[in-house]
Amino acid sequence: MIDIINIVIALLSIGFGAIGWAAPHYTMRQVGLQSDGRTTMGASEMRAASGALFVGLGAGALLIDTPTAYAMIGCAWGGAAIGRLTSLLVDGTSRTKWIFFGVEIAVGIVAITINHI
Repeated sequence: MIDIINIVIALLSIGFGAIGWAAPHYTMRQVGLQSDGRTTMGASEMRAASGALFVGLGAGALLIDTPTAYAMIGCAWGGAAIGRLTSLLVDGTSRTKWIFFGVEIAVGIVAITINHI
């Protein structure tokens, strides 16, 4: 069962990452970001930090296929949850932020807990 959960979490990372990587403007709209039109760095950052990074994270875990590799997915999602919580406390709350935080913390806790070393 743990193997299946690990694969699902890795594929979830790859799937969400692929959207950010392949469709950065769509992703930016979904999270309320805008480009000022003067630079392409917004799309570049979306492709890299919210896209291909998570594709690489999930793919790497599937290739390495060890509990430590899957736990690292949890660390990454947990780190995102910490950043999201910081935003909730400092920048203000929204329903979308709470949903994202919930998913991030859940994936992080599950991936770390089932792969404790």
